[in-house]
Amino acid sequence: MNYYVNPNIRKTERVFPMQGRLSFHRFDMNENPEGLPKDFVDSVLREITPEFLAVYPEPGRFEKKYADFLGVKPENLMTSNGSDMAIRYILETFGEPGKEVVTVTPSFEMYRINCSLLGLTHRPVPYEEDLTIRIESILAAMNENTRVVVLLNPNNPVGNVYTDAELEAVIAKAKEVGAVVVIDEAYHYFYPNTFLKYAVSGENVLVLRTFSKLFSLAALRLGAVISNPEIIHYVKNGRLSFDVNSAALLFAERILDHPDMVKELQEKEREGKEYILAELEKRGYETRDCRGNYIFVRPKREASLVVRRLEEEEKVLVHGYGHPLLKDLIRVSVGSKGAMEFFLEAFLRADREIQEP
Repeated sequence: MNYYVNPNIRKTERVFPMQGRLSFHRFDMNENPEGLPKDFVDSVLREITPEFLAVYPEPGRFEKKYADFLGVKPENLMTSNGSDMAIRYILETFGEPGKEVVTVTPSFEMYRINCSLLGLTHRPVPYEEDLTIRIESILAAMNENTRVVVLLNPNNPVGNVYTDAELEAVIAKAKEVGAVVVIDEAYHYFYPNTFLKYAVSGENVLVLRTFSKLFSLAALRLGAVISNPEIIHYVKNGRLSFDVNSAALLFAERILDHPDMVKELQEKEREGKEYILAELEKRGYETRDCRGNYIFVRPKREASLVVRRLEEEEKVLVHGYGHPLLKDLIRVSVGSKGAMEFFLEAFLRADREIQEP
């Protein structure tokens, strides 16, 4: 080999999502299993003309509407190509090579992966054996080498949340050491408490939102960063010129035009979660409401075998774990009651029919 490869990229190990998922029943990646109403999708698609596709994206109109929706000013936010790209921008902007990014673990893997790609030191704070996280442990992990602290509220996959007092302690310690605090609220619409006020009024706080979960636009990739205007200015400096596509912006704008549909999506998910938790518990399964659009369930057979049988025999995808704290659990994305009825039947068959070695 006689060409250069960035050593951070060379050493990073990646596992990408499986392909061909559209042919499965998908309960593995916290998407909406059924998506947006078809008549709504059809109505928006009619607006996508050849002329529409020929023009470069212009996010300004959507950002103004989204700012109004959130109750902030346009200068308080920027859009991104999914919150994945927002994470990259933030770590590029506020991370310093060789310095530390504090997160809890287990958590959303793209924080660790981006640290590796960018030459940042990832400092994970582990959960306790009972799947609680001690705020004291997060504070203790922060020092003069910390540049970014990440709190997912609620956290994927464990589902813990933070109080105002806990967040305020983290913000204060971050100010002392010269770090920013990122609050990832990907699952906000399933767990209503938000820390948006700290992002808008604070000096060193950013909130992330996504349109992939409740708003069901995972395929189109749309996220947002909300913070004070100075922080948004710096993050925008690192943004690609045309980072968000026009179809995503159009669909998101029309979703905001239909607040009743948003409420209906929330109600369907709530009903589906209540149903599946009650039915599993009725059958003697240990479950955990993880506060987002997903739950944990402990199968009666080995979790990895249940995951494999669901995929191979039922064409149903769920998420299993190799992490020692989670290896006996599977994470199941939640949708409507009808979607969860389908999942329950498949899960019970898979768990019942496995022959233990």
